Formats: sequence, structure tokens, C-alpha cells
Amino acid sequence: MIYDAFNGDADGICALHQLRLADPVESTLITGVKRDIGLLKQIDAVAGDEVNALDIAVEKNVVPLAAMLEKGVKVRWFDHHNPGELPVHANFQANIDTSADVCTSLLVDRYLAGKYRIWAVAAAFGDNLHAAARIAAEPLGLSGHQLEQLRELGECLNYNGYGDSLADLHFHPAELYRLLHGYTDPFDFMRESAAFQTLRAGYAADMDNARACKPAETRACGAVFILPDAAWARRVSGVYANDLATAYPERAHAMLTRAPGGHPGGHYVVSVRAPLNNKSGADELCKRFETGGGRKAAAGINVLPEARIPDFVAAFFDAWPS
Repeated sequence: MIYDAFNGDADGICALHQLRLADPVESTLITGVKRDIGLLKQIDAVAGDEVNALDIAVEKNVVPLAAMLEKGVKVRWFDHHNPGELPVHANFQANIDTSADVCTSLLVDRYLAGKYRIWAVAAAFGDNLHAAARIAAEPLGLSGHQLEQLRELGECLNYNGYGDSLADLHFHPAELYRLLHGYTDPFDFMRESAAFQTLRAGYAADMDNARACKPAETRACGAVFILPDAAWARRVSGVYANDLATAYPERAHAMLTRAPGGHPGGHYVVSVRAPLNNKSGADELCKRFETGGGRKAAAGINVLPEARIPDFVAAFFDAWPS
């Protein structure tokens, strides 16, 4: 049996889409909301099975990965997050690059020698790697309008991955992947798919709500926003952070979104973006807090207790001083 475990955002979906356009097989899909990256624990693989992991960190899957490898499961990994210590095993193949201007879809594009690059371009836009997306697109001869269309596609696919649970999303990421996988041409998907129109409308409405929120604190080096306990806020937190990072490339940004009620003491989910002019430090900042992690340019904290907000804000502005 073949299992495809992938992040539910634009990068994970487009990475798998490229891989399966090149190698069409029936596989079991394992995915979830963007922050659900410990996916291998959901897989009950046996000797002879194959697992492909895309855009999820090795270090968040260490225990089930080790068990799979010892059982004789072949595991192939594509990712751009800090992996921690990689296993050395005959059944493990790693395609990992943590450079700030690389995403998983660009790694799959590299692996496939550019065969379905146009999808990697959309994914890079969705991951807020606009410069990398444009560089990758150069051999494709696309017009400026087509590049803007791919940017919108990537941002809409990425937007769908954010949420506290699957109930917050417009589409389950596995469903969205299946809808998209029927298209080789992204422009056909944008023109013909009702799913894309749903995402486009939802994205516009949620961004309007986000832009009406004032920052809790702003300095020359960064801005911190605190968003309410609302589905729209959970859906838009990461993409709004990307939008602000593009608009203010000299600033770092943090989105603190109140988690749904019922959590003892209350907590927030945090999205952090380093300044685009200095894409480093986001991972180190978030790792200072339990449940924090990510990559140099973009990272997050899954559970930040309300009482620790002042500590986070102080650490945030220390990370990128004026």
C-alpha cells in the first residue's frame, strides 16, 4: 500500500499534485489543517508499504518514522522545515532543504526536473516566497497577468489550510487535493472549478475582517495583532501575516488568534513572519515557547497561554530590535 502524507496548505497540496502527475498511483491520503504536521502516527504501515511525506517536519514524526523504517516500510521525504537529526537507514530517502527561499513544491519541482513547474510557482506564491516564485517562473514565459493569477491561486489554496480544526476550513485538504488533481493546467482549475470560486470569495471576506483589526502594538521593527475567537480569524491569520509581510518588508509580524472556548485559562495560536528584508529568526523566537517551531522566515506557536502574551511580545521585539 502507498500512503501520501502531506501538509494541508498550498505547498503540501501542490507538492503532492506534481508528484502524482508524474507518477499516477492509487494512494491513501493523510492530511489535516496546516498545523497538523504529526501525520505519520495516523499511518498503520507494514513491511513493503511506501510512505511519501511532503511539507511536514521530520522532527515532529520521529517516533512513528523510526518504527516504520524498522518494520521495512520505505519512506520518501520532501520538506523545507528544520528536520532535527535525520535517520540513517536504507529505507529512508530525504529531499530536504531549509534555505529561506525554498518550499517543498520547489523541491519536488527540482526532483522532477521542472516537469510540472507551474504548480510549484503557485505554491511558492502561497508560501509568501514571491521572489522565488518569479525566478522559478522565468523559463515558463508567463505574462504578468498569469503570474498574478498564480499568486491568487497559491494564496487561496494556502488560506484553506488554516484553522483550529477541519470544521474551520472551507474544504478538507484531501478533498481540495482531489478536486485540484483533475487539472494539469492551473488556469483551467481557476476558470472551471466551483471550489476555487468558494475560496476566492471566502478569502476576500475574511481579509476584509482582518484589515479592520488594529494592531495591539506597532514599532518600526514590527507589529503584533491580537485576533478574536472566530472562524474567520483562524482561517485568515497566516495569510494576513503574509500580506502584511509583503506590504511592510522591513517589519516582522505576529498574529495571535484566540483559540476556541473551552481551553483552561484560554490560549492563543501564534503566526510569526520575519521581515522579508531579513528572513531569519522566526523559528528561533517560536522555539523559545513550548509547542513552537517552524522555519527561519515563518514560524508559529500552537498553544500560547494568555498569561504569557507579555512574555511573547517582549521576546518578539527583542528578536527584531529597532
